[in-house]
Amino acid sequence: MDSNPHRILIVDDREQNRYVLRRILQQAGYVCDEASTGREALEKVQSIPDLAILDVHLPDSSGFNLCRAIKESPRTAAVSVLQISASFITGEDKAKALEAGADAYLTHPIDGLVLVATVRSLERLRRAELAARQASSHWQSTFDSLSEGLAFIDRDGRYTQWNSAFESFCGSPSGQTASAMLTSCFRSEIHGLAPGAERHTEELQVGSRNVQLTIAPVTSDNVEMGKVLVVSDITDRKLAEYAVRTAEKLAATGKLANAIAHEINNPLEALTNLLYLAQSVPDLHTVHNYLDRANQELSRISRITKQSLAFHRDTQYAIPIDLGGLMSDVVSLYDKWAATRRVRLVLERETAPVVQGFPGQLSQVFGNLIRNATEASPSGGKVLIRVRHAVRGGHQGTRVTISDRGAGISLAVQRQIFDPFFTTKELKGSGLGLWVSRTLILNHSGHIRFRSSSAEGKSGTTFQVFVPAAA
Repeated sequence: MDSNPHRILIVDDREQNRYVLRRILQQAGYVCDEASTGREALEKVQSIPDLAILDVHLPDSSGFNLCRAIKESPRTAAVSVLQISASFITGEDKAKALEAGADAYLTHPIDGLVLVATVRSLERLRRAELAARQASSHWQSTFDSLSEGLAFIDRDGRYTQWNSAFESFCGSPSGQTASAMLTSCFRSEIHGLAPGAERHTEELQVGSRNVQLTIAPVTSDNVEMGKVLVVSDITDRKLAEYAVRTAEKLAATGKLANAIAHEINNPLEALTNLLYLAQSVPDLHTVHNYLDRANQELSRISRITKQSLAFHRDTQYAIPIDLGGLMSDVVSLYDKWAATRRVRLVLERETAPVVQGFPGQLSQVFGNLIRNATEASPSGGKVLIRVRHAVRGGHQGTRVTISDRGAGISLAVQRQIFDPFFTTKELKGSGLGLWVSRTLILNHSGHIRFRSSSAEGKSGTTFQVFVPAAA
């Protein structure tokens, strides 16, 4: 028995019955209280005994009704009830008691051993129920404290449980199917809800918030029992990623500034000279020739300016992109800068599928890879850029490889190369370039990988980027 004796309320209108029950239970170590009427029993049960033993026949009420009243009250519902009777002994009477909420039923004459065994059984059951209720309460508190919205749906697509965060995202799902509610909440058709569907994750816009929705199957013995839905607010993460991308883009702009100025200065100087010559000659035909050449230099400046703007500006939505043409623009933007380091940029293009993406982001990725390859290349070397059609994982797409013949990347550096803020350039590098590049390519459902060798005579590094074709 526990150090604190369990309390039992005995309710019977016959004093001799109460006396017999009390003696048996006190000898077993229980503390007993008594009531002779239903009204008195309702008053004393408010002290929450561990067990109430109720006679079916009471002078002011039925033991069945008294049991029902105890079980229907939120305050006393956890009190175990043992119904007893000397006259209501049929199976129908027992069924009636159990339907009213009784936990057990005994008939007179009651054997003392059977009574104690029954009470102890109900005691164990009550402890188990309290432990389960407490665990459920703790679990629900933890469930509701999560910032992510969680919900469970059954095999029929109906919600069975959800936390407060999910309700704040989508409203109360009571009575709604998962498909209808999610479509209404996110204003978009949601995939991954069909039976047998694999884990599905997508990012959605809800008002001013960015939300990530994950739908995963819940299985038991390899049988799908339903789905779990996880809704995460990723607005702050998106803003942080945007800030990092912007910082890296600004860093790249600073590194390009000198090359762009040099690139624009040459045609500007030529334009100035051509205009001076046009003013100095009387022959109208010669003047026209000078002006035509000046117009060509202006077109060259315009092209350089547009390429620079394309690097900074991006579209709001993904658009079809010819990666061959985009790579041509990026290479021409870095060509003069590479030349100042005595490195040649060589572009080889083949016909490749159009991809769906953001040109500004992809220009940032390939510009970063070309710049890294150029900085790694020895003086007099070259960086080879290839654009080709490729198939990866059964998906058509375009593969871009950027290769240099530099000293290669050590194994220690290779393990950290995509980590944020990791750099081998000391104060000259932010350590964000490759991490941002990898993030942007993953956002395009693509893949980026590399191979490198430091072997003498075979050193160099090749980065390979695969972007799937537009659907």
